[in-house]
Amino acid sequence: MAQTRGSTTVKKRRVFYIPGYDPIHPRRYRELYRSESAAQAKISGYEIAQSPKTGSGPYGWHVASKIDECAVAADIDVLLWSDIVRDSMETSVPATYLQLVRTAWTYIATGALRRLMWMRKGPVIAALYPVGMLLLQLLLAYGVAATVYGAGKYALVPLIGVVGRFFSLGVALALFVMILRWFKKKDGKFFAYYLMHDYAFSARWRGANPAPLEARMREFGEAIAHAMNDDVDEVLVVGHSSGAHLAISILADLFREGKIAADGPALGFLSLGQVVPMMSFLPDAHRLRADLRDLSEQSGLAWVDVTAPGDGCAFALCDPVAVSGVQTAQSKWPLVISAAFTQSLAPETWKALRWRFFRLHFQYLCAFDRPKDYDYFQITAGPLTLADRYRDRKPSKSRIDVPASKYTSTTP
Repeated sequence: MAQTRGSTTVKKRRVFYIPGYDPIHPRRYRELYRSESAAQAKISGYEIAQSPKTGSGPYGWHVASKIDECAVAADIDVLLWSDIVRDSMETSVPATYLQLVRTAWTYIATGALRRLMWMRKGPVIAALYPVGMLLLQLLLAYGVAATVYGAGKYALVPLIGVVGRFFSLGVALALFVMILRWFKKKDGKFFAYYLMHDYAFSARWRGANPAPLEARMREFGEAIAHAMNDDVDEVLVVGHSSGAHLAISILADLFREGKIAADGPALGFLSLGQVVPMMSFLPDAHRLRADLRDLSEQSGLAWVDVTAPGDGCAFALCDPVAVSGVQTAQSKWPLVISAAFTQSLAPETWKALRWRFFRLHFQYLCAFDRPKDYDYFQITAGPLTLADRYRDRKPSKSRIDVPASKYTSTTP
């Protein structure tokens, strides 16, 4: 893979992590990094330690490591949009079912669902899961309510007539509402509402970004642009899940605005477990498709896209630029590789995690029993830039790099 800047041993790095559609406090990512980096260091034989962040700015932490006899300092910041996520999730039960209808109609009527399934069935099944689960909850609530109404009507109507009928109906309706509210309250076990809100967030604007998110992305861009003027050897942007397509647009904007200096730190972009096609295949995703095209042509960065067929929530080994139909003769990125869960995890670990789909979607941020050439902690806290680390790496042979989207326009 072509090098973007001169070879440099990284001593200081700035890392910006952009999470996916996640309403949870960022301390979750801090603690995940702490525990999993310690586990990976023990497996791979290097030293790594985490300490609190000093100074102002985004939520983050400091990392000090010694890998291959090189001491490296990294400051990791989490670029938060969890408040926007929480706001989008504050809907009633009826509103969520309306989202279900609207989201399903958007993906089916536009033809996006069929084309997405052609590439990878796993993430499409994951997208259909909340639809099926919510409908099942609705049917269960209706079945209980109907049974109670029928029993009450049979027992009470002969005794108190129309009053008994209305009493039975009132009890049945109350049970119907209570059951649906109970399911929503327990969604931490079912994830139906959470996933429905996630997919509805993309479908509501048919692939475009809402104004509050665009404003937040501009703030993220300013933070990254400022870091490109810092005394560091590399600035690394990590976009996980839905955060990958946010990072794509943010970085494309920075290049178009001339905020990435050629003589600045090395710039790396690591997209993990991306679900870009869920957005880019929708009719109004003009901005995202233009950003994919423009970023893929840049020589001022290294973009590595890491997924794994074992991750049923990601579009594994799907080149997000190519499948979106915006690859050009000038496209250089991304380098699409596999984290190869079945090879890099021990058999007993894979057996324990295989059906824990949400946990596997975060495996990219975790330790591997048998790491191959992907190690999240060496990438974020090691002595090599992203470009140097994957300089000679060939893309995965099983990647999907043919146009699949019905919509390829980059302007409204």
